[in-house]
Amino acid sequence: MSRTIGKVAATEKAPTTIDEFYFWTDKKCILSPFDVIKVNHINESITYGVVEEISHITDSSSYLSNYISNDFGDVNLEANMHRIGMNYVKAKVLGNSENIYTPVLNGSTVGLASEKEISEALGLDKIKNPLPCGYLEMYEGDDKVKLPVFFNSHFLIGPEGAHLNISGISGLAAKTSYSMFLLRAIQEMTEKEDSEDISFVFFNVKGRDLLAVDEKNEALPESDRKLYQDLNLSGLPFNNVSYYYPYTEDNQSNVYSHVDPDDFELQRSAEKAFKYKYVYENDKDNLDLLFANIDDSTGTMESIINFIISGQGNFGSLRDWHTFKEEISQYASKGNTKTDKEITLASWRKFKRVISNALNQPIFGGRVVSDKNEVRIADAVKNIGKNEVKVIDIAKLDIDTQAFVFGDVIRALYDMKLGQDNREDSQIPSKIIIFVDELNKYASSDVPKNSPILKQILDITERGRSLGIILFSVEQFKSAIHDRVKGNCSTHAFGRTNAIEISKPDYRFIPSVYKNMMTRLSQGEYIVEHPIFRSLLHIKFPREVYKQFKNG
Repeated sequence: MSRTIGKVAATEKAPTTIDEFYFWTDKKCILSPFDVIKVNHINESITYGVVEEISHITDSSSYLSNYISNDFGDVNLEANMHRIGMNYVKAKVLGNSENIYTPVLNGSTVGLASEKEISEALGLDKIKNPLPCGYLEMYEGDDKVKLPVFFNSHFLIGPEGAHLNISGISGLAAKTSYSMFLLRAIQEMTEKEDSEDISFVFFNVKGRDLLAVDEKNEALPESDRKLYQDLNLSGLPFNNVSYYYPYTEDNQSNVYSHVDPDDFELQRSAEKAFKYKYVYENDKDNLDLLFANIDDSTGTMESIINFIISGQGNFGSLRDWHTFKEEISQYASKGNTKTDKEITLASWRKFKRVISNALNQPIFGGRVVSDKNEVRIADAVKNIGKNEVKVIDIAKLDIDTQAFVFGDVIRALYDMKLGQDNREDSQIPSKIIIFVDELNKYASSDVPKNSPILKQILDITERGRSLGIILFSVEQFKSAIHDRVKGNCSTHAFGRTNAIEISKPDYRFIPSVYKNMMTRLSQGEYIVEHPIFRSLLHIKFPREVYKQFKNG
């Protein structure tokens, strides 16, 4: 047995059970929550536990006794009485080497576990379909253990389970970084095994975060390169990447995107950068997506959209957004008699207010000129290739237009997977992973129930696994997300958050010490929950392998 650190203590008020036990240890023994320990048990078996709480106790009967023993509170004098002190630890039972689940016995020796024993205790030693998700560190000094951790990919991207949700406060949780770490690991996995083809769609929602994911991070420290090697990863950025930016005239290149004009030209010359736009004849059917955040309890906006899509009035003869806006203005004019009698003038005016700002943006333009690297975003994603990464920039669009683009892409991917296009099944990727930050914009508990985008996200989390559409979602506060969305995610990662958040019902099954740790996690640290793991794990991961823009 490795180094002994204490013995089990079963008392009248705190007996050992099949779920938990307490043990005492020397007051100078350094342990931390999430550390795995082992206990000698009956029939020469070993019971494994994970540390949850650590307390220190002395033989002092009260705080007053401590005060008096220091010469009535003189902080500069040593106490005139030596107090007997120890640490006692609460541990949760993980399992037993011989599947013996009777409680551990009082006085049984407790020791630190070896790397092999830690893997066995946490269920990491027999993980099938391994996908690197980080590494964990335990103990201090000469006892320190460091080992890689792997997800079972079949419980992350199907077929057994699917979808990942990551939460944490802005700036300190490194949510995008951890998402990209996992996504790059998945891309490498598919490249090595050739067992299945997986494609990726990323939405860039913050600055230039994801606008160079195929370029090396030249500033990556050597220590992090070594971590990638330890995890059996190449440490190289994404490959087979193309970028899609909101359409603008050349002299407006910085108005609707954070991309540097020189970087865009380099990407375009390499045939991996495009400008996307929306064409009236093809995209008017998606106008409902502009109303994703508008409460339409009476259904009047839906009635107007149906009126337009069905070609009633003059809408059937329109060919561009300009004449469409003029027609809407006519319907919203006082005294207009052309409208359906069931749709009030006030409703048309509300409709006009909602769409006017969006339709004034250049992405709602004329025909697509392919020679100028212009595309319809729906056409681009429907033609996604196997193992390809498509990055769609929406960072500088207003929130309603962001929702429109997001919803349009999701709808196009769904149509493709359901066979509503002419692509051969053999040419369609078996799985498509969608990464979206700021999920609260589209699937929070405050989003109107009739939101078409919320309905799409619910459909993905509930049916997407069978179709091969997987959602990797990120938000600041998990408690704000729709219950059916987070409830259908098989894997969860918790980054640094605040005390108000951990008080919410979403965290009620997490031990209080672990919850408090969530308020102190550093960048590069996560607490992860995965169906194969026997306990929550405190893992770390290396820095990004792709180019970083620290100033936007």
